[in-house]
Amino acid sequence: MNAERNTLIKTAKKAALEVLLHNSHGPCRGLPRTAGWGYPEPYTRDLMISSLGILVSGNERLVQALRKTLETLAKNQSRLGHIPSLAHDPEDRGASDCTPLFLLATSLFRRETGEHDFLAPAVHKAVKWMEYQSPSDRGLVAQLPTSDWRDEQWVLGYGLFVNTIVYSYLRFLGRNEQALEIKERLGHFAIQGDRQNRHVHEGLVLRRKPYYALWSYKVYRSERFDLLGNSLAILSGIASPSRAKSMITWIETECRNLKQTDELGIDLPPNFFPYIRPDEPDWLPRYKKYNLPGEYHNGGIWPFICGFYIAACVAAGRLQLARRKLTALTRLIQPAREAKVSFGFNEWHRAQSGEPMGQDWQTWSAAMYLYAAACVERRSTPFFDVIRDLR
Repeated sequence: MNAERNTLIKTAKKAALEVLLHNSHGPCRGLPRTAGWGYPEPYTRDLMISSLGILVSGNERLVQALRKTLETLAKNQSRLGHIPSLAHDPEDRGASDCTPLFLLATSLFRRETGEHDFLAPAVHKAVKWMEYQSPSDRGLVAQLPTSDWRDEQWVLGYGLFVNTIVYSYLRFLGRNEQALEIKERLGHFAIQGDRQNRHVHEGLVLRRKPYYALWSYKVYRSERFDLLGNSLAILSGIASPSRAKSMITWIETECRNLKQTDELGIDLPPNFFPYIRPDEPDWLPRYKKYNLPGEYHNGGIWPFICGFYIAACVAAGRLQLARRKLTALTRLIQPAREAKVSFGFNEWHRAQSGEPMGQDWQTWSAAMYLYAAACVERRSTPFFDVIRDLR
């Protein structure tokens, strides 16, 4: 069984590299494409997240394609420091996560190449831009709905995902005092009740729950579970070791419960749950078309996010669980929706059935598979190991 599993993973890694090489040169000024056929554009967030898998691959052609993407983003940076959502289009702006993801990817690139001053002027401007995204001027950055990777879901105010990225790049850039301020603020409780004391600052900790809130702002918050943000909280060291272990135990328990009610059909967690249903206040009319329960951002299974979860399991010392999840992910990424390929590396899958629903040969699906596999094989989390010890 282990030999069969190892052979399958080895084959999948080879296929993932093939996807990344195929996508490394697209029609938009020769920049990488986001998916093999469906998305020819160089979407910033996808390519910046993919930097993790690209850098652990050690493939020089991919590393140089990443260099070109980072340099293009720096060239197209706004006057105030904002990074565009499309690498080749300086006018496509408005995302809350593209600037922090640029800073994260550039930091990782510097560490891997030894070019410690790479894109220094652009990094300086981007850091300054992010400092102005904190309404309270106390570290945590805020965002508008649908401005991060969830373009069909509302995250309002202090979102977990974006702030975990900000914390991470600050650590990688050696800005530890600012990073500690964000970690401390995230550790405050989300406010309960209908009034906010001006001396009490909201955070993202939920009472009697091991995970962090999806978002919080003043007296409002969402207690639904965000797999990506919480995986990054574990991976980066925002979550303490004890909280990390408790969180993973809770995730696995909740997934077993979802299976019992036929809301989850495979051995991987949805990106978001409980799912939003039509009779609930969080439901929006557009969800009927784009965000049905168990689909897309409303609980779909995203391979790239599962890659982060596997890395989080490794970070928390749950190596056996990480191996099991990597095997499940390897099976998930095989079916394609349309392409005639051995491994589909689809964008996202329906939670109830595991059916591929997005675009095949998605760059970040392939890249984060490589990163997850590297974490399991090395029994460590490349890059993030060095920042988890900040107290």
